[in-house]
Amino acid sequence: MPYVAAPPDWMGIMRRIPAGDLPEKLLKIHKHGSVAPPGSYRHWDTLRHLTAPDGVTHEEWWAGIKLARQAVARQLALADARGAPFTYCMPDAAQELVHFIDQHASGVIAMPELMTADESARHRFLVNSVIEEAIRSSQLEGASTSRVVAKQMIRSGRTPRDRSEQMILNNYRGMEFIRTENPQALTPDFVLTLHRILTDETLDDSADAGRLQSADEARVAVWEGDRVVYSPPPAEQLEERLLQMCHFANGGDETEGFLHPVVRSVLLHFWLAYDHPFVDGNGRTARALFYWSMKKHDYWMTEYLSISRIFREAPSQYGEAFLLTELDERDTTYFILYHLATIRRAIDEARAYLQRKMQEVREVESVIRGRDDFNHRQLALLSDAIRNPQARYTFRSHSMSHKVTHQSARTDLLSLMDRGFLRRRRVGRQHVFAPVRDLVERLRGDVPRT
Repeated sequence: MPYVAAPPDWMGIMRRIPAGDLPEKLLKIHKHGSVAPPGSYRHWDTLRHLTAPDGVTHEEWWAGIKLARQAVARQLALADARGAPFTYCMPDAAQELVHFIDQHASGVIAMPELMTADESARHRFLVNSVIEEAIRSSQLEGASTSRVVAKQMIRSGRTPRDRSEQMILNNYRGMEFIRTENPQALTPDFVLTLHRILTDETLDDSADAGRLQSADEARVAVWEGDRVVYSPPPAEQLEERLLQMCHFANGGDETEGFLHPVVRSVLLHFWLAYDHPFVDGNGRTARALFYWSMKKHDYWMTEYLSISRIFREAPSQYGEAFLLTELDERDTTYFILYHLATIRRAIDEARAYLQRKMQEVREVESVIRGRDDFNHRQLALLSDAIRNPQARYTFRSHSMSHKVTHQSARTDLLSLMDRGFLRRRRVGRQHVFAPVRDLVERLRGDVPRT
């Protein structure tokens, strides 16, 4: 993580202004004081490299910005070890991001066509997303297994070969636990159970899974090389802090005014990571709780996103979002903006992927519709198979779907099998046909030359 300069004491800057210059200087500071100058919620480390407005120094500019932020900041129930509260602001950029997420990830918006083709298509995409998040979240904390090997392990059900694979499998199980055992109220027991699932057989001492650190052991810290970059609150506070975090997650906190549910979910992620209550697995647990909270608030599309994949592309930015908050008087706005932007990017990429897949389906369907070597029943079956690779067909199902005789259905399916588009296996006394794995490629390659 790159060096980040701590901000100067803005109140001290104000006190050092000579009394005779104070009225004029205050006017200039107030004029240039903005919550997000110029258009971004900048930290001192960035601001100090920009050109200061005429008539004020960089330090005075920073003091004006802090004054503007203080006027609109709201306190959170989260506090540091000394009891000083964390705060947040909702600048225009944050408002725009939560509006986008509301529009595209919740409510009754239409699901992309590929995900509504049938339930199995939706389930297949969901499983892929859960696997992707499990892999990326584990890789953020050191797992070195490749995506290809990890996906093969999860899909095949084989036993993990090493600690990295076990981390990924645990993350997959944790995400499935959240999806299927999703309580409407967060409890300490749920958090501890989730941590136990995420860290099963990956800790030096298996007894550390699913328990908070205690006062009689060395407290964990966040290290970078040989230096400590973050020391979490003492273990004596962890039980009470966990109760407060669950109270916050359930909406029963003393936060000032309305707290948008997406922002609440982001701050739940921040809270668990800040408290760092476990020997290991804090990041994985924090990210999993974010998913739990978004699901609780009916942001259904979050299930189909991999936030950790984007975090992992630039892990220093992820860590910096925490650091900026800590350095600037517990202002969580930096982390909120970073996380909201990540959600938006994940939504954009997921929708772009689905659009590409749908375009691919349409292109292949267009090609096969123009051919005269398939009858209309075979064309309908192939179109369904392109959209739903997990589909299964029998002579009876094909006969019933198209109201034709058993012999006609048999001829249709066997012809498609002979041409390499379907594969067959026996299930009891029945013949079951399924699309070949490379159906799209075979259909494209089977187009006669003109």
